[in-house]
Amino acid sequence: MINKIGPSIIKAIYKPKSSSHKGDNGRLLIIGGSEKYHGAPLLAAKTASKIVDLVYFSSTQENNEFIKKMKSKLCEFIAAPRNEIIHITKLADAVLIGPGLGISQENQNLINRLFKEFPDQKFILDADALKMIKPNQLNKNCLITPHRLEFKTLFNLTANKLNVQNAAKKYLCVIVLKGNVDYLADGRKKGAVDFKINLTGNAGMTKGGTGDVLAGLIAALACKNDLFLSACAGVFINGLAGDILKKRASYYYSASDLVQEIPKTIKRCEDL
Repeated sequence: MINKIGPSIIKAIYKPKSSSHKGDNGRLLIIGGSEKYHGAPLLAAKTASKIVDLVYFSSTQENNEFIKKMKSKLCEFIAAPRNEIIHITKLADAVLIGPGLGISQENQNLINRLFKEFPDQKFILDADALKMIKPNQLNKNCLITPHRLEFKTLFNLTANKLNVQNAAKKYLCVIVLKGNVDYLADGRKKGAVDFKINLTGNAGMTKGGTGDVLAGLIAALACKNDLFLSACAGVFINGLAGDILKKRASYYYSASDLVQEIPKTIKRCEDL
């Protein structure tokens, strides 16, 4: 039996209450960006800002000029200096680490500190963050989003269905293996691993930035939803948005187009 994710997954995700106030519907901290990679965290933040109430963004100290430029393009986030990350992590419902982050000892030390001081915080690890952790640091509050090479590098295993399930079970985490077919595994519970596949998406999504959109979407959903539900809903929505764009523009759309299509895609699934 193929356990395929379908549009009904959207009906299971959190919906804001009419009586809610600012902050009630999610606070996300994004740690990413570097002098080399400017666009990645911008795409993640743009996506997340459509889902949650508050998006905090923190980059490296030397990247302050980038933050100023970023804020001119996106007003729906709060710049967070490195020396405020610990305080903001206490406020956040989830923390996304990785989009455009860059590999450095400073960043690795920060990740290690956050893992040590906040064992109960939800962490979504993407891109370079996956190159600065060890598998034994993962736990039930971690969701990782590797592509095949990142999976092999992190776990020293070939990226396939069985190994995704085994790694999730061994390290008690949620894994989203990105590919032509996405494999998702939840190894946090006793007994069999919850495993699903996602078939939405197309070759137009090989363009740079689409993974950052996905990371921002999953992390935003994780603020108010279970990690595995967030992963399943995120990959389905992201891929379906790409499929809708393909019908409209063939393969000729960008990650920014994807960001704009995501809210419409969610609404379409809610109306089914």
